[in-house]
Amino acid sequence: MKEYPFRQDKEDIEELLRQYNDRKSGRSYSFLDEEAYEKIINHFDQAEDLAQALEASEMAVEQFPYSSTLLIRKADILIASRKYQDALSILDLAELLDSTDINLFILRTDAYLALDQQDKAVELLENALNYFEGEERIELLFELADVYDDYEQFDKIFDCLKLILEQEPANEEALYKICFWTDFTGRNEESIRLHQQILEELPYNELAWFNLAAAYQGLKLYEKAIDAYKFAITIDEKFDYAYRNMGDAFIRMRKFREAIEVLEKVLELSRPEDVIYEAIGHCYDRIKNYGQARFYYRKAVHLNPDDARLYYKIGCTYINEELWAQAVKQLETAMQIQKSVPEFNLAMGECKIQLGETRDAIFYFSNVVRARPKSTTGWEALIRCLYKGSFMEEALEQADAALQHTEGKPLFIYYKSAILFALGKSREALIYLERAIQKAPKQLKEFVALHPSVLQNQLVVDVIARNRKGSRP
Repeated sequence: MKEYPFRQDKEDIEELLRQYNDRKSGRSYSFLDEEAYEKIINHFDQAEDLAQALEASEMAVEQFPYSSTLLIRKADILIASRKYQDALSILDLAELLDSTDINLFILRTDAYLALDQQDKAVELLENALNYFEGEERIELLFELADVYDDYEQFDKIFDCLKLILEQEPANEEALYKICFWTDFTGRNEESIRLHQQILEELPYNELAWFNLAAAYQGLKLYEKAIDAYKFAITIDEKFDYAYRNMGDAFIRMRKFREAIEVLEKVLELSRPEDVIYEAIGHCYDRIKNYGQARFYYRKAVHLNPDDARLYYKIGCTYINEELWAQAVKQLETAMQIQKSVPEFNLAMGECKIQLGETRDAIFYFSNVVRARPKSTTGWEALIRCLYKGSFMEEALEQADAALQHTEGKPLFIYYKSAILFALGKSREALIYLERAIQKAPKQLKEFVALHPSVLQNQLVVDVIARNRKGSRP
């Protein structure tokens, strides 16, 4: 039978259940000890038959009224049955028999949390820490961290995990959790000091190196972060999250080729993810290898076809190569998913201008302005488009609207001046030009770019010269 322990266990529990049912029905009064009752209660609990588990625990406590173990087990079943006050009463009895059982504190905590009495749960566990050591104290600290999480005392979660790691530096659960809570609470400096201490004792702990790197990354110390990640992957060459984070650090440092290399390693070690393909595409985009960028963006699209941004990014690679028609196709797909995104409309408008479809461009730029009326970008594109399309009256109207919505940005004073010149209203145009130069002389180039021939007008040249002289100290 030793070769088939599971069969033996099954036969044992079946025999216990037979004896238990006989005793319950009065057919027999065979003796069941405490351990037998525990097995029977566990059997019903695992089968999610709480009613039977509670009945068995009541019979067990009736037979062994001074067993703290069975009382605690009954309280556990009562909590699972949402009978929290009854459970607390049973735990009070159990405490009289054995006040050192850690389960008293764990179960009371569960009951208090279920009753929305977080203060009592916190007070109970904080006091309990004074009476336990070793593994039991660590268990209580984890329990307390969970209570603080429920209570939204996030800094105290970090404190609990820190205490655990000071007692047991190699505790994996704490090492995993503290990385998240360091980032969440922003306590990167403390995390750095903690993990440096851990690494003095455990120099080959890859999780400690990873957490140290993540804390450096949280402080934007990317070179130090990369060095620490390299230690982590030297210890565990399949540590895909270290490669992933290292890729992000390289991107932040604008070292795109290095980022590509480590992100490709992520793809070797784990299942393909759209965010990794997108990040590699972004890197190729930034080094102006637009074909490769599209290749990876399309891989991302294959995994996440409903992400409109990916089609937009593919469209932008075509825009960068001045392949306007191909860009339009990608942007149309993006806008079928998310129609009103300002960036999509802005890019589509630029493509339409380049394709000579001015009215369509005006439509898309108008969408941008409606979505973000206080942003300069949409107004600038719309007015420039109207001007280039010789819709001067409409351009003048939109310039006035832009000045109103952007609180008089000088760029639109320049644009209004250029439009007035185009409408033949030179005297009024000169007044606005002089006002614009006085407010923002460096933006004069925007005026010239919109209306280059204006420099042939001597009156304009005189205004520019006079105000430039006036701006000198």
